[in-house]
Amino acid sequence: MAVILCLVGLQMAMRLRSSQTHAAVMPTTSGTINVDGRVRTYLLHVPPNYDAGKSVPLVLVLHGATQSPENIEGMSGMSLMADQQGFIAVYPSGTGRLTNVPTWNSGNCCGYAQENNVNDVAFISALIDTLEHTYSIDRKRIFVTGISNGAMMSFRLGCELSGMIAAIAPVEGAQNLPCHPSSPVSVLVFHGTADKLVPFDGGSTPFQIGPRREDTPVSDTVAFWVTRDACSRTPANEETPSLRTSVYSGCADGTGVALYAIQGGHHIWPGVAHSGNDVQATAIMWDFFARHPKP
Repeated sequence: MAVILCLVGLQMAMRLRSSQTHAAVMPTTSGTINVDGRVRTYLLHVPPNYDAGKSVPLVLVLHGATQSPENIEGMSGMSLMADQQGFIAVYPSGTGRLTNVPTWNSGNCCGYAQENNVNDVAFISALIDTLEHTYSIDRKRIFVTGISNGAMMSFRLGCELSGMIAAIAPVEGAQNLPCHPSSPVSVLVFHGTADKLVPFDGGSTPFQIGPRREDTPVSDTVAFWVTRDACSRTPANEETPSLRTSVYSGCADGTGVALYAIQGGHHIWPGVAHSGNDVQATAIMWDFFARHPKP
């Protein structure tokens, strides 16, 4: 119980840090769909310049364990980016015994969703299908990001919905499950080198929900995608006091793989207030998404 309370306390700190204002032009609305007998909820943000006659990208943003769609919308600033760049942003909600502490079943994490084997892959697939029937979604430009447990779920979606998703950009998460994508997926990883919840170099920590797990090192995950996407083994490296980047080129089907290691970074979305760095993750990932559609 002490471990759970500790993790919840850290996640509450993430909520407080996400409270900085990212004022979007258009309001965000809520929606529901029924999947596997469960009513699943989400927030939806459509940009003011949306034109049903033109297909637009879709970005799914997944909250961390015990966060909420509202939290991650505020933390990421993705709705403001959607207004500026003309894409639709959607913020799905995980499940939990209490509605205000949802989690995702990302494989070996976390909480209620993992314990009850909730089929979150089916939920996200159904949500994408639902939005495609309602809006003019560009099927070649569907992207996923998320933080912590949401980042872990992003990896799972990249592995299991690779035919549907063009690129993922996990933030402070680990890929801890067998991965067999049917087609190449572009991958941009953000991870703080001082993350104490999901360690950069892998392993276990006291700050976990559910059964003890061993997180995969970030380097192993990047190496997996470099191999899977048939990228050049030698990246272009750059380093500043706040950021170390490794960008891989020559990947299959126009995909790309990149690691943004936040120097001294902790378990928080890079660039938000009190994150301790000036790495603007949301702008960087949108640029990456825009350059890596499905072929």
